[in-house]
Amino acid sequence: MSTFERYLTVWVALCIVAGIALGHVMPGVFHAIGAAEIAKVNLPVAALIWLMIIPMLIKIDFAALGRVKEHWRGIGVTLFINWAVKPFSMAALGWLFIGWVFRPYLPADQINSYIAGLIILAAAPCTAMVFVWSHLTNGEPHFTLSQVALNDTIMVFAFAPIVGLLLGLSAITVPWDTLVLSVVLYIVVPVAIAQVIRRGLLAGGGEPALKALLARLGPVSLVALLATLVLLFGFQGEQILAQPLIIALLAVPILIQVYFNAGLAYLLNRLAGEQHCVAGPSALIGASNFFELAVAAAISLFGFQSGAALATVVGVLIEVPVMLTVVWIVNRSKGWYERGRPERSVAAQP
Repeated sequence: MSTFERYLTVWVALCIVAGIALGHVMPGVFHAIGAAEIAKVNLPVAALIWLMIIPMLIKIDFAALGRVKEHWRGIGVTLFINWAVKPFSMAALGWLFIGWVFRPYLPADQINSYIAGLIILAAAPCTAMVFVWSHLTNGEPHFTLSQVALNDTIMVFAFAPIVGLLLGLSAITVPWDTLVLSVVLYIVVPVAIAQVIRRGLLAGGGEPALKALLARLGPVSLVALLATLVLLFGFQGEQILAQPLIIALLAVPILIQVYFNAGLAYLLNRLAGEQHCVAGPSALIGASNFFELAVAAAISLFGFQSGAALATVVGVLIEVPVMLTVVWIVNRSKGWYERGRPERSVAAQP
């Protein structure tokens, strides 16, 4: 790792502080940037996400996607966590902490709305940022792309029924324009751009040209990640300073949910004998959330000033720093992970 990458946690902390400070000092600027959106998808953030994920997508050789079937255990684990565990574990944690433990410290009329926001957040698996987390753990890129595409497909059919079941609502207003636009912006378009660049480089200069470009683009991805962090915290700088206690309390069940689901996915992959390069992204996909969709759904259901909207925004704020800690845990525990995998899977590796 470069010196810049080694101290990524420090840069993240500085960007969080800078974002909150700038959001407080220059609220008008951040309101203007935040207003540059289509179907609740912020275009400046989308552009930064492109800069983050396109270098990672350039690495993907579509001819090798057929090998993903070798990692069927990892796919099974991730699907189980995303759709059978995460929404329900978040509902339980929301009811426990927001509905009971922290109830005396929260506005009584917003309790149910806060819980609803947490459930909406957990019911939408992450899309774009997963490529960043997978890259930072040396994850298998073909597995990551296939898993994200599979989750997006399932989300179209499962998001509304799961949220409706857990919220007790007969009908959920799914912001389809946000869902479709997000998938197009964060998956379809970046994949197309990355593959055009990849094929052009391989045709013109071969593997050396491809490796040289990826080396140059590496720092660009991390700088875009940090800039995204400044924007996200800048958008909510006023809220953070105005309601620090509420935001801290809402963060508790989200934090527990992230570490619980990441840890469970990581352990199940280890027990199943999956390779570490699959278990890492599997754990990260299982823990992270599709915050654009969650925020849009919460606003459309409960309103912009609702507790549900605030709860999803808290998920946005802690997503990057918390997922970086999960990345650190996954990387540091690789030796432990490899020592505990069943021998049968080692023999099956290509």
